[in-house]
Amino acid sequence: MTNCQASSNAPGGQPVQTAAPGFPPTQAGDEGVPVTAATAESPAAATQPVPTQAETVGGPAETLAATEQPAALPAASLEIIEFAVPPGSHPHDVAPAPDGSVWYTAQGSGELGKLDPTTGETHHIPLGPGSAPHGVIVGPDSAPWITDGGLNAIVRVDPETEAVQVFPLPETASGANLNTAAFDNDGILWFTGQRGYYGRVDPQSGQVEVFEAPGGSGPYGIAATPDGNIYYVSLAGSHLASVDATSREASVIELPTPDQGARRVWSDSMRRLWISEWRAGQVARFDPKTGEWREWPLPGDNPQPYSVYVDDQDQVWLSDFGANAMVRFDPLQETFTVLPLPSRPANVRQILGRPGEVWGAESGVDKLVLIRTK
Repeated sequence: MTNCQASSNAPGGQPVQTAAPGFPPTQAGDEGVPVTAATAESPAAATQPVPTQAETVGGPAETLAATEQPAALPAASLEIIEFAVPPGSHPHDVAPAPDGSVWYTAQGSGELGKLDPTTGETHHIPLGPGSAPHGVIVGPDSAPWITDGGLNAIVRVDPETEAVQVFPLPETASGANLNTAAFDNDGILWFTGQRGYYGRVDPQSGQVEVFEAPGGSGPYGIAATPDGNIYYVSLAGSHLASVDATSREASVIELPTPDQGARRVWSDSMRRLWISEWRAGQVARFDPKTGEWREWPLPGDNPQPYSVYVDDQDQVWLSDFGANAMVRFDPLQETFTVLPLPSRPANVRQILGRPGEVWGAESGVDKLVLIRTK
């Protein structure tokens, strides 16, 4: 493991004003055309539920206590709503904010976007020349934290003043191709770089540490379990890795299916890890307590699961590029519910949520998508 360090103590920018006008929600079926203000006043422009279908795959349903695994809501209770963002934004990742708004990375314009779901208005904050933001999450300080591949830095934006603070990676990790971040229970931000790196930022000291990943290039999605343990997956290496927060060492954990293209990872409330297998068309589950693996193929002819997220009811959500759909997997019943997306190609690259809401960034059509449960 090679350790590289850098630090940043000063804010990297000043508060900025709105850079682009907002657009209201679109109708289901609208092919990426921003809705005009006049259209937004019409109730027809608000929401339309999308038909769903369910298919049972895998083995017999697992036996879990009801208190451990809540029952899934029926497909009829799910509703899809799309929100247009400024053309050329190419939103990559999305993160609901504590105040009810939604942050998103506008990778195409080098900005952080903010959507007000009640009005459909958006507001963009420039992150600096050369910015190409990839991931965004909300930290324990309620601020958005961004992995910016263009700046080769971790970026924090103050949610009140919109001041931009930049934490650059050391020169020894130039061109790291930053991907995604997660906070552990000590408030340390961990991140991945696809060029073969993982690292950490201490928000209090500003210290940035970068480490060479075992297996070389490929570190992609990263997640923390409820007890604060950090895991990431390698797309190129097709493996899972656990990170020891004390030694900073990463240990490779192989998946049952070789060359499956592990892309994203998320933890459920029982500390089990769920992984989207991009090339294999499967979702995998790993239990660190027992070392047990399980895998389920997604329905359809050519599934391509990109993102994975586990909601507050322990339902597993995936974005399927092959079906142009969002997919919900019920671990108790071992059933998939497929929700076709109204716009094509949606290309949802990240999913996050809050109780009653699952959000995705439709990078292919300049929209955000909300799946609301009733």
